[in-house]
Order: sequence, then structure tokens, then C-alpha cells
Amino acid sequence: MERKLFEAAVQGSVSSLVVLLQEDPLILDRVIVNCFNETPLHVAAMLGHKDFVNEILCRKPELAREVNSRRSSPLHLASAKGYVEIVQALLSVNSEMCLARDRDGRNPLHLAAIKGHVDVLKELVRARPHAARVTVEYSGVTILHLCVNHNQLEALKLLVETLGSDEFVNSKDDDGNTILHLAVADKQIQTINFLLTSSTIEVNATNANGFTAADVLAQSRRDVKDKNIIESLKRAGASGAEANRSSVSEFGTKMNTSLSWDTDYRISSPHPLEKVWEKYLKKQDNWLEKTRNTLMVVASLIATMAFQVGVNPPGGVWQDDPQAELLVGREQRFQGSEYFVDQKLALFKGELG
Repeated sequence: MERKLFEAAVQGSVSSLVVLLQEDPLILDRVIVNCFNETPLHVAAMLGHKDFVNEILCRKPELAREVNSRRSSPLHLASAKGYVEIVQALLSVNSEMCLARDRDGRNPLHLAAIKGHVDVLKELVRARPHAARVTVEYSGVTILHLCVNHNQLEALKLLVETLGSDEFVNSKDDDGNTILHLAVADKQIQTINFLLTSSTIEVNATNANGFTAADVLAQSRRDVKDKNIIESLKRAGASGAEANRSSVSEFGTKMNTSLSWDTDYRISSPHPLEKVWEKYLKKQDNWLEKTRNTLMVVASLIATMAFQVGVNPPGGVWQDDPQAELLVGREQRFQGSEYFVDQKLALFKGELG
């Protein structure tokens, strides 16, 4: 009988449901008692069978509270699929399910926002406005963050215009990011313009790393959208975090830096650590240049010494030559060159340290 009931749910056959209930009036009660992965109401809500859902809710409205193996209620599934009429039917029997969380810590409003089902979201917000302010469990992410993360601007507009208190709009996730941080990081120009012109977003709010939205843009990859984003941020009075605070330099002293808007629309917000790194790289370049010059000198001297040895070996075949005195002078010069090479090698080793 249960198998036939689930087949009727898949087909959305109300007539089959009625026949089964006539044969066994307790069949829906047994579905609640037994441990199925999901109920026939889950199946019908997920597949959009409105009449079948209404028939079950009329006969056994408590099935609206049941959750499946992922802790999703029928309202979760209908909201995710965007079935407005089924959502309305489920809300009419139990609107408290707007606050129920699935295994990922999300309620039906979160799923509707992620999918961009604005009409469904309207019904859910109207039934339980408080559910829109509930964060995703274990993450601190709000429904507004979900809208931006999934680029659902229309859903974001609805929520901001309906529930747009200062605290709600400027709420932060566990990383301290506001929705403006996320929109700038993803370079969603329309979302950025909406937030800057139609909401009470704080343009210079900092995240857990101490970065404003302008700082996030400065650290991102260059893009053709940057010019428009920078112009929007400038008009809204955005600045880098360093413009409003002092930071410690590499020598332990205080230094003040501010955000600058360059003519090529790049944002520069220097950080003390970046300066230290630049100095280190310059020192490395100077060391390599000196080392290369030293190696060139040593190589030249070794080549000269080898040539002199080959042409005029010390104590060689010209010892009995009448010009022995001249040869002795050459040998002395050779030894002097050898001493010079040794000194250069010692200096080179010392530089390599």
C-alpha cells in the first residue's frame, strides 16, 4: 500500500490517493510513524503536484512538519523549486516551518533567495518576516549575503526594500564581510550601484582583515569593470582602511597612509609589509649584480693566467736562454697576477658569505 501511495505522489494522481485512503484510512498515519526517507507530501511538493498536495494537507496537515533524511521539509523543497501555490498551501497549515533548518542550516527563505524565486520569497517574508533575519547556522551568513554570493539582485532588492534596517543591511558574516565587500570582490556593478544609492550600507566598513570594500578592489585582479566600480565608490565617499588609521612601519614607528585614486583607475593603499618586501627584493637585485661583476672579473683573470702559463711556463724550456733575467721578471709578474686572483676569490667568497 505504501508503494502505491508513493507511486500516486510521483504521478500527482489525486484519484489514486482517494482510492488508497478508502482501502486503508490509516495509510497516511503509517507514513508518519514509519521511517521513510521522505513522505508522499515531500514527493508531490518537489514535483509541483498542487492538487495532490492540497488533498494530503486537507486530510493530514501534520505531514507539513515532517522532514526527510536531509532535514528538509516540504516547504524547503517547494521554495527551492519556486512553486508559489504549493508554498501558499503549506504556509496556510503551518507557517512556522519558515524557521525550520535543513542539514545545511538553511531555512526555506534562504533557499528561495539562492534560487532567485522572488514571488516565493514574497510569500515567505509576508508569513514570517523574522525568518529572513535568521543567519545560516554555523556560518553567520545572512540571507543578504546569500543573494550576493549567488548574484540574485532582484531577491536582494526585495529584502532590502522590505526589511532594510541599518543593522540588517550592514550585517557581517564570520569573516567580517558586509554584502558590499562581497559585491566588490565579485565585481557585481549593478549590485554595487544599488547598495550605494538605495540602501544604508556603510561604504568604509572593515572586515576581519581590516579591509574596506575599496581595499578589496585594490587587491583584486584588474578588470574592465574597475573604472565604473571606482567611480561609484568615490561618489559614495569610499576610502581605504589605511586612510583612517595608523600602522606600524618596519622600524616600529608610526606612519600614516591614505587611499589614492590613480589616473589609470588603479587603487593604491600601501602597506608597511609591502615596503619591506620591496627593499628586500632591491637588495637581492644589488647582490646578484655585484656577484655577476665579480664572476666576470675572476673569469677574465683565470683566462689570462692560463694563457700566460701556456706561453711561458715557469722553469720551462727557456731557462738557458741568454735573456733569463727577462724571463725571471715575467715569472714574478705572473706570480703577482696569481696573488691578485687569490685575493679576488677570497673577496668573492666573503661576499657569498
